[in-house]
Order: sequence, then C-alpha cells, then structure tokens
Amino acid sequence: MNALWITVALLVAGFAGWPVTALVFRLARTIDDKADAARTTGRDPSAQDPSADVTVDTLPAVPPAAAGQTVDGELTAGGGQPPSDVPAPIPPVPGQRILRGGAIIGVLERLGVCLAILTGQPVAIAYIVAIKGLGRFAELKETPVAAERFIIGTLTSMLWAAGTAAVVKVVFMQ
Repeated sequence: MNALWITVALLVAGFAGWPVTALVFRLARTIDDKADAARTTGRDPSAQDPSADVTVDTLPAVPPAAAGQTVDGELTAGGGQPPSDVPAPIPPVPGQRILRGGAIIGVLERLGVCLAILTGQPVAIAYIVAIKGLGRFAELKETPVAAERFIIGTLTSMLWAAGTAAVVKVVFMQ
C-alpha cells in the first residue's frame, strides 16, 4: 500500500507542481506589472487602489554619474553609460527563452525533493539545490531576470514537493 502512496505523491509533486509554479510566476508578473505601471505614472498604486499590495520605491530618472550598476544589473560608467571595457550584451535570439529546459528541470527537482523526503533522506535536497544552482550559475550571473525566475521557481517547486511528501507521509503512510 505504501508503494501506491509513494507513486501518487511523486505524480502529484512532479506533475501537479507545474501549474502551481506557473500560477506563482503569473502572480509575480502581475505584481511587477503593477509596480512598473505605478513607476511610469509616478503615482503610488495603493493611493489609487486601497486593495493594492504593492510598495513602489521611485527611482531617479537619470542614474547617478558615478560608476556602478543600474537596477537592471547593467554595468555603467559615469553618466549612466556602459564602460568601454565591458562588452555589449548579446541580444537574445528571437524565439530563445531564458533558462531553457526549466520545465523539465522543475519536474525532476520536485520528484527528487519528494522522493528524498519520503525515503527519509532530506540531505539529498541539498544536493539537488547544489546541482541546479551550479548548472545555472553562468546564466544567473549575467541575467538578473533569470536569477529572479530561478529563485521563484525553485522555492515554489521545493515547497510544493515538500508539502506533498509531508502530507502523504503523515496522513497515508503511518
């Protein structure tokens, strides 16, 4: 009977986690869109809509003259211009998505986390996170948007898989 519950847990964790993760991405995008809209209009979104749960910090229109990094993560020299020694970013290829293979990796991650909890080996979760992080390091280092999606997706997937495994283990596998 335990084999049946383990199979059900793996299916729910691995494959039902995809719509949950997609929903969280959509929610994060909605919040970002509200913040962007408020930033472009220069108004506080909570003043327009009391139910809005977005806090927006307004940014100066012109970046400071000192060298540094903009909010989007681009390196800048004085006056907000890219320094001459930094190569221009490679434009994305049309049709190419950031973090290719993320859906497959997410399913494998959820399966691994669920299986690790069900077998009493939670240390294996650290290996999963390490492998995933090292495999994506180069993309994450160069693309702040990809890093944000990586964090949101990883946390959502892991919480879904851990929750599924915990419920099945506590309720059905006593």
